[in-house]
Amino acid sequence: MDLSRRGFLQAAALTAAASGLTVACGGGSGSAGGKNGKNLTLWYWGGALSDKVVAEAKTHFSGQVKLTAASIGGDFKQKLTTTLAAGASVPDITGIKGEDMASFLPNANRFLDLNDLGFKKIASQYLDWKTKLARTEDGRQIGFPIDIGPTALFYRADLFDKAGLPTDPDKVAARAGTWEEYFALGTELGKKVPGTYLVNNISSVFNIAVGQGSARFIDQDNHFIGDQDHIRTAWDTAIRPYTLGIDAKINDNTWNAAIGKSLSTELGAAWHALDIEQAAPKTKGKWRVCATPGGPANQGGSYLALPKQCRNPEEAFKIISWILSPENDARGFTDAAIFPAAPAAYAMPAMTGGDPFFGGQKVIEVFGPAAKAIPASYEAPADAAVMAPFMTELSSIEAKGKKPADAWKDAVAQARQIARRQGVN
Repeated sequence: MDLSRRGFLQAAALTAAASGLTVACGGGSGSAGGKNGKNLTLWYWGGALSDKVVAEAKTHFSGQVKLTAASIGGDFKQKLTTTLAAGASVPDITGIKGEDMASFLPNANRFLDLNDLGFKKIASQYLDWKTKLARTEDGRQIGFPIDIGPTALFYRADLFDKAGLPTDPDKVAARAGTWEEYFALGTELGKKVPGTYLVNNISSVFNIAVGQGSARFIDQDNHFIGDQDHIRTAWDTAIRPYTLGIDAKINDNTWNAAIGKSLSTELGAAWHALDIEQAAPKTKGKWRVCATPGGPANQGGSYLALPKQCRNPEEAFKIISWILSPENDARGFTDAAIFPAAPAAYAMPAMTGGDPFFGGQKVIEVFGPAAKAIPASYEAPADAAVMAPFMTELSSIEAKGKKPADAWKDAVAQARQIARRQGVN
């Protein structure tokens, strides 16, 4: 499924920002402009930052530097990696997607330590678990948190009402507090409202179930643990809606059509609200949000970093600190559903109002507590590569009718093989 802001599944190219920002193809090199450069470049991708806030930053800092912002299309990670390796036309400020951060940490020497520029003084303003994910073992902070992706359960209140089920978010959360309770609710929905499904695909369940724990596929001693109980439990949880017949088995672009018709609920991060709204505008007012079954997880969320070639580190740090201040973080949520990594933003007017698409519900009352309760976990550089076979095999169950037991064996075998190639014990 290719959702518009689902960075970890995104393959489609993102076009240049529509805000009229100047688009540049490169920035400084290690020698260009020394360390007091008056021209700074910023690389990010569409939807990573509020274009309005970035445009205002250009004006706000115009007396000190000229900031040129570029919204980069295509494979952002690949372009950034290639540029850093070449050491030429490197941006002074760059975004790094959350799912890519672990792969950049082993090459932390390509970035400046933000602690040297003052991040330590303001780090307490941001969620600690998010900040730690961009910190090396020896304490170098290479990423400044942009946003996070606290998960929730989005549901169609009108379909719940039609089935004679509770529609109030607190009552729905109580009925779907665990995964089994959630699946039981889905079975009841399917019987009373025929033609509807609880989940879009079982990979989405697996992704969140893994994220609800503190351990993933590789431990901090670089050992493969993808065959252990915590992953098997997440796998078995994901299989349940398939065996119960409440899985829509959507693994392609038909999601856009299904979200407004046959899906009674949707699991996803805060930013996924914008996907639903854009795909199903006629369902405005019919959706509500409640806590994720089994507890919160994180999906997505990114960082800003300063490559070592940055021509004016002090001024660049001032710029990213301003762009990502709690006040501007709150504006980012209003502008583009970018959920702040700074908890102080959760109490600001930009985030505390009711959302018309969700029937006037104050969704921050769900996402705010979830953001603070997300478990800290270790994500190894090879984590995404090792996870991939599990996602592929889950899709094979849905698309090809592969037996879950066989799919599990194949997923573990393939993951272990990839782990070995990546230097994991």
